[in-house]
Amino acid sequence: MEELLKNALGHARADYAEVRAERRTTTRVTYAGQELEDISSFTSAGGCVRALVRGGWGFVSFNDLADLPRYVRLACEQAELVGRTKSLLAPVPPAVGSVAAKVAADPRQVPLAQKEALCRHYNQLILSRPRVQTSSVRYRDSWAETTFVSTDGACLSQEEVFCGASVAAIAKDGMNVQRAVKSVGDLRGYQIVEGLDPECEKVTERAVALLGAEPVHGGRYTIIIDPALAGVFAHEAFGHLSEADFVYENPPLREMMQLGRRFGADHLGIVDDPTLPDEAGSYRFDSEGTPARRTHLIRGGVLTSRLHSRETAAKMGEEPTGNARALNHQYQPIVRMSNTFIKPGTWALDDLLADTGEGLYVRGTLGGQTEMEMFTFSAEEAFAIRDGRRAERLREVVLTGNVFETLANIDAVGNDLEFYGGLGGCGKGEQSPLRVSTGGPHIRIRNCLVGGR
Repeated sequence: MEELLKNALGHARADYAEVRAERRTTTRVTYAGQELEDISSFTSAGGCVRALVRGGWGFVSFNDLADLPRYVRLACEQAELVGRTKSLLAPVPPAVGSVAAKVAADPRQVPLAQKEALCRHYNQLILSRPRVQTSSVRYRDSWAETTFVSTDGACLSQEEVFCGASVAAIAKDGMNVQRAVKSVGDLRGYQIVEGLDPECEKVTERAVALLGAEPVHGGRYTIIIDPALAGVFAHEAFGHLSEADFVYENPPLREMMQLGRRFGADHLGIVDDPTLPDEAGSYRFDSEGTPARRTHLIRGGVLTSRLHSRETAAKMGEEPTGNARALNHQYQPIVRMSNTFIKPGTWALDDLLADTGEGLYVRGTLGGQTEMEMFTFSAEEAFAIRDGRRAERLREVVLTGNVFETLANIDAVGNDLEFYGGLGGCGKGEQSPLRVSTGGPHIRIRNCLVGGR
């Protein structure tokens, strides 16, 4: 394969060109209530050519290698038509070699019938609980092998195996409908989806318990958010603002995201790290063949770096970080996060609760949205904090605010870092869901605006 791709690049007339070829197998099982909604396994193969001429990119995606030289020429012709300036790419050492996936239990060796039986078992556990109206159980695994060659001398093969599952319970009492969910997924192997009976029990218990919870009263609170919500906050509210293509193309954001600007206290650190072992967002090389590396976005409360492709790094005079990622061979690499998390601090949760006295303890996330520096997140549940302890359960908790003000209001960081992968992923442009992990410890935020009644 490598020689075929190298020979095709001999037809490139460009400042730079690359070819990615990919083989992929995917298996899915989905239960929605009593119905087996999807059970499938399929294989795909294809590739893409990207060429750079005078600062303009040409891109061609294909499913047949037979006419690869023509695709190379076509990408170069496209680039030549749009190129108007100087081609800029930060230099990186040519990636050479192969990266094999290492999993304890390869999901490809597990029969499809066994995967379906596992999902059916989880689904029956959830539906057996009184007051649970319906359920959702989803399973997915995938294997992919990508070969990458470039005119810079890269010749790289990478393999990955992903496996994950999601279980959800929806409880109903009249017009009151409540939902709880748990999702797992990473690069460790099939064992991550086994033994989820306790998680099925927990999601049903939470969904049913939320039926009896009172809606939170809106206002400003001191809140403690759990590691799951802290990770989503780091990714959604701050991480996207750190993606250099977004920053470079947006002058107001460039003004906000100046390196060296203080965003929080000395205890605040936010990191993106694709080198973490086996997390959902981990990889050795990005889709441009740039080595993965740990990037400290905020260190000691100060913005110290941002995430880059080779092109954005060159344009902004900074170092490439290995964050150019493509969902598959149908898409061009764009700047994306990997495993993004808030660094742990020193506080134990019980001490943090006791020190807070009065406020809200907020857990989980049901989604949200961001618009530049403004964010809105819906939490799965919350508890009142009274006299330094968790009290009654609350629901319909919506957190909203300005990310920069919120970062400055983080006054305590827990010592209990956790990571969350799962079947979801990151969406950007048309490329979704891209596998990522989010993480963090418990953190305390002062003066946070909470929407409710």
